[in-house]
Amino acid sequence: MTLTTTPAPSTLTAQAAELSINSACHTLGLPSIRANHAQMAATAVKNRLTHSGYLAELLSTEVDDRHTRRIARRIHDAKFPRHKRLTDFDPAAITDLNPASLAVLAEPGWIDAGNPVVLLGDSGTGKSHLLIGLGIAAAENDKRVRYTTAAALVNELIEAADAKQLARTINRYARIDLLCLDELGYIHLDARGAELLFQIITAREERASIAVASNAPFSEWGATFTDPRLAAAVVDRLTFNATIISTGSQSYRLKSSRTKQTNKTTD
Repeated sequence: MTLTTTPAPSTLTAQAAELSINSACHTLGLPSIRANHAQMAATAVKNRLTHSGYLAELLSTEVDDRHTRRIARRIHDAKFPRHKRLTDFDPAAITDLNPASLAVLAEPGWIDAGNPVVLLGDSGTGKSHLLIGLGIAAAENDKRVRYTTAAALVNELIEAADAKQLARTINRYARIDLLCLDELGYIHLDARGAELLFQIITAREERASIAVASNAPFSEWGATFTDPRLAAAVVDRLTFNATIISTGSQSYRLKSSRTKQTNKTTD
């Protein structure tokens, strides 16, 4: 009679287990699990978590960290010249601005609908702050965002056209969820530049949102686009279903500086 015995399950040493986990996390692209699994395992033992509970917390950490990294990439890829948030803007500085409007624009609904936003006002009245703030809020809602000035975008389009890459460049801009276009109206565009910019606006019409900041009222856009008919077509596309905010003529930067100086004096 032959007796059979069940072999004892093989066990990994702590060092071998650590090497195996690190290798698997590297292969699967799980840096947060790789960095936190040991500490979280000790905490799980202390709190008497089940294996499933420990696994759930470990995976949640990876998901949360991955989301944070993705948002950081969104903000980096947008190429903002500086970081400005909507929460840092004082809506009381603009007489006709309803604070509820900023709260609505901080959410991604208008971007999902492909609606435009137009910011009109004199230099220094907070247009760029609001524009960048809208862009950062969109990026934090996991939207693809790109910030540029009108002059920089036109130069990029001209270079792309000369290199026979115009269609590719326009398609790239068309895929962005939100295009933040600053300083429209600061310079006059020649006929070619105006037509190229119009192509970008048309490519995004009612499909992807565009937020524009301009120091010129709509009635003066004819000087920017040289052709009154082209200017009218641009205005028509940028105002359809748009949120239009007038930042007025009082310098927001000057008022902010005075407020900070007053606060320092009070302190």
